[in-house]
Amino acid sequence: MKHIVKILSLLVAISAFWIGLLQAAIVPRSHTWLLPIYFVVSLGCYGLLMVGIGLMQFPTCPQEAVLLQQDIAEAKDFFKHKGVDVGSD
Repeated sequence: MKHIVKILSLLVAISAFWIGLLQAAIVPRSHTWLLPIYFVVSLGCYGLLMVGIGLMQFPTCPQEAVLLQQDIAEAKDFFKHKGVDVGSD
């Protein structure tokens, strides 16, 4: 719930800033109307950056990989004894 409040407050702040720019005429109107497009593009770039950083920092767990391989071997043996074809090794 707190995350939603943060997002909504950020959206309200950006909207207030945009309306303020429209009212004050500091930036030409032709540029001011492009601000939402810039915002969406920037948000997309930020999202891709966060996904990339998350993938780069994805932890590897060698111990868990060994345990998983052991579980797979046990399951293959179990199904071979039951007469199920589990493919080639």
